[in-house]
Amino acid sequence: MATMQKAGRLESRWGVVVLLALGLMIAWSDRSSMSAAIADHRFVNEFALTSVQRGWLGSSIFWAYGLFQLPMGWLVDRYGVKWPYAICFFLWCVAAAATGVVTTLTGLLVVRILIGAAEAVVVPATYRYIADRFEETQKGSALAIYSVGGKMGPALGAPLAAWLIAGTSWKVMFIVTGLAGMVWLLPWLLMVRNDYPDRAELSRRKEVAGTVPMRNLLASPVVWGGLVTNFCYAYFAFYCMTWMPAYLVEQRGLSLTRSGVYTAMSFFGVAAMAALSGWGADRLIARGYDAVIVRKSFMVVGFIGGMTVLFGAYASTLQMALFWNVLSLTLVGLVTTNNLALVKLTLIPKQATGLNTGFQQVATSLAGGISASLSGWLLHVGHSYTLPMMAIVVFLFLGATSTIVLMRRKWAPKVNVPEPLPAVTSEKALPAVLRRGRAH
Repeated sequence: MATMQKAGRLESRWGVVVLLALGLMIAWSDRSSMSAAIADHRFVNEFALTSVQRGWLGSSIFWAYGLFQLPMGWLVDRYGVKWPYAICFFLWCVAAAATGVVTTLTGLLVVRILIGAAEAVVVPATYRYIADRFEETQKGSALAIYSVGGKMGPALGAPLAAWLIAGTSWKVMFIVTGLAGMVWLLPWLLMVRNDYPDRAELSRRKEVAGTVPMRNLLASPVVWGGLVTNFCYAYFAFYCMTWMPAYLVEQRGLSLTRSGVYTAMSFFGVAAMAALSGWGADRLIARGYDAVIVRKSFMVVGFIGGMTVLFGAYASTLQMALFWNVLSLTLVGLVTTNNLALVKLTLIPKQATGLNTGFQQVATSLAGGISASLSGWLLHVGHSYTLPMMAIVVFLFLGATSTIVLMRRKWAPKVNVPEPLPAVTSEKALPAVLRRGRAH
C-alpha cells in the first residue's frame, strides 16, 4: 500500500489509466480498420479476395498478437511499462500507415503481422501498471475505464474508416488512421514516470517474478479457466469487429457508411455496460461482498445475455436484426471488466501479473484468429451468417460454464516461498568468521 501511495504522488494514477485506455482505443481502431476495408468492393476487387482470404487477412494480426504475448509479459515484469510500451506503440502506428501503400496480398499480411506483434505489449503493460498502483476495491473501476478504450476503438474506428473509404479511398484511410495515433506518444512520455530498472532493481524483479514460475500457472485450474473465458468472450467481440460490417452490408442490405454507424452503436453499448459493471462490482466488493462471487455473477449473466445474438440471425425484419445485434454485444459487456479483473488480477499473485496476462492474451489472440477464419469458412459453407452466429452461442455457453466451475480461490496459482536458512544450534555450527568475531 505504501508503494502504491508513493507512486501515486509521483504521477497521476487515474490520468495514466485514461491514457492507457486511449492507447488501447488506438490499437483496436488500427485492428478494426481492416473490417471496413474487407467490406469495400474496391478493396476486395483490387486484391481479388475470396471470403476465405478475407478471413485470413482479418485474422493475421491476431496470430502475431498471440505469439508475442508471453514475451511481452516477461518484458514488462522485468523492464517496466513506460519504454517498452512507447517503442512498440511507435512501431505499430508506422506499420498501420504502411498498410495503405502495399500492393500485394503478401504485403498486406506482413504489415498486419507487424501490427499484431507490436500491439502485444498493450495488455501485459496495462495489467502490470494496475497491479502495482491499485487496491482490489479500485481495480474494477480502473479496468472499467481501461476497457472502454477497447470498445471505443471499434466504435469510433469502424465509422471513421468507412467514412474515409467512402470519401477518399482505402489507401488514404489506412495512412490517416495509422499516423494520427502518433499524437498519443507525447503525453505518455510526459505523464508516466520512468520505471526502467537499474541493475539492482532488475535483479530484485527477477527474483520476485521467479516465485511464481510458468509451471505454477500451468498447474492452476483458475489459469486454464481464464484461458477459456478469455477465448469465448473474445471470439464474440472479434467476430463483431471483423465481420459485422460485412454482415450488415451483404445480408441486411445496408450501405458501408450505415453499417459503420450500427457497428459503432454495438461497441458504444458494450463500452457503457463494461464501465457500469466494473464500477458496480467494485461498490459491492467495498460493501463486504466476496470479490470472486461478485465478479463471477456478472460474468455468467453477461455470457448468457450475449447468446441473444442468435435471435438476430433469424430476425425477419432489418429493425429486429439490428436490435439484437446491438443488445447482444451490449449485454456481453457485463463480462468484460469483471473477467479482466478476476482472471488477471483478483485470483493471480501480483508478481506474476505480466506473465499470466501474456499467457491469457494468447487465448484472446487465438480467439481473434479463429473467429475471423472460422466465420469466413462457415460463411462459405452456409452461404449466410447464421452458422457463424451459432458458433458464437456455443462459445458463450462454454465461457459461462468455465466461469462457474473453474474460477475458485483454492485453485489460484501457488507462490513458491523461499526456504528459510537453517537455524544455528551450537557454537560449532556458526561460520568460522562469526566464531572469531565472538572471541574478540
